[in-house]
Amino acid sequence: MDIKITKTTNPKAKPTDVSKLGFGQFFSDHMFLMDYDEGVGWHDPRIEPYHNFELDPACVIFHYAQEIFEGMKAYKTAEGKIQLFRPDCNARRMQDSADRLCMPKVPVEDFIQAAKALVQVDRDWVPDHEGTSLYIRPFMFATDVTLGVHASKKYTFCIITGPVGAYYAEGINPVKIYVEDDYIRAAPGLTGFTKCGGNYAASIKAGDLAEKQGYDQVLWLDGVNKKYVEEVGSMNIMFKIDGEIYTAPCEGTVLPGVTRRSILELCKDWGVKVHEEHVAIADIMDAAKNGKLEEVFGCGTAAVISPVKELKWKGDIAKIGDGNIGPFTQKLYDTLTGIQWGKLPDSKGWTTGIDE
Repeated sequence: MDIKITKTTNPKAKPTDVSKLGFGQFFSDHMFLMDYDEGVGWHDPRIEPYHNFELDPACVIFHYAQEIFEGMKAYKTAEGKIQLFRPDCNARRMQDSADRLCMPKVPVEDFIQAAKALVQVDRDWVPDHEGTSLYIRPFMFATDVTLGVHASKKYTFCIITGPVGAYYAEGINPVKIYVEDDYIRAAPGLTGFTKCGGNYAASIKAGDLAEKQGYDQVLWLDGVNKKYVEEVGSMNIMFKIDGEIYTAPCEGTVLPGVTRRSILELCKDWGVKVHEEHVAIADIMDAAKNGKLEEVFGCGTAAVISPVKELKWKGDIAKIGDGNIGPFTQKLYDTLTGIQWGKLPDSKGWTTGIDE
């Protein structure tokens, strides 16, 4: 792509206290944009100063939620190199989301080029303190002006970025998870495997109820039997039982996470047996009672690894370990973040520099 770059003449003040970065609170100076018209394809790739959108009130996005997004990060190594983590996986997953929502696909090479170019322009926004990174949010939405229920003929693809700290205020400290057995997140044939806004909007009610009970996140059960564990609101989830890892299979109702995929590859390298299969929440709770549930952790781009210290289901509470991060969870966190921040050698070829 020939990306036109227009730099801001009014740069924002960067946050000075990295301890208060939080997640998704600050945004960099520029954004990437590209438009799609049926019969023309993608056109006018450009980087512009961060600004508001001007959209017609009858745009399809407002009425029928034809929208998808991704989440990834840029990391600064001790040597000052800025690198992305498996951006090709995000690009392909966004293509899968686009296909399900009847939206045009952004070519993988264009997706990666756009992300690299934007981070390059805003490279001064990439923080270099321990545990910080530049969050990258690619998203696409329908811009056709019509109230007919059908696929839009026009779209906008955009990428915005912003410096972030830990996803949870607690950082790597273990969190408490509430198991939801009334509402459901996904069911076979729907959009559970995509990153579309509707999935997250439908999860807010249960998340609010969990928060009111003092829990950090919701663990969703399958939408048919309300029996098998699937994923947490913003993460995939894994259980270490008798030295082996159990996690829900990606069969259309679970998001195929990039961090999840990376963890499974590391487990294979380390000789740890992984079960990608349906596991009943009742069996998880029994394993906790019998002392076989050794560790539980969520995983995703935003939090990387999030250890779990407690599960609550139907009034029963399962305490995991001694309430601290388990040794296997810690090893995964140290390995993934070590590769991402360039502290460990990348023997997997997972990272790519923005200048490469």
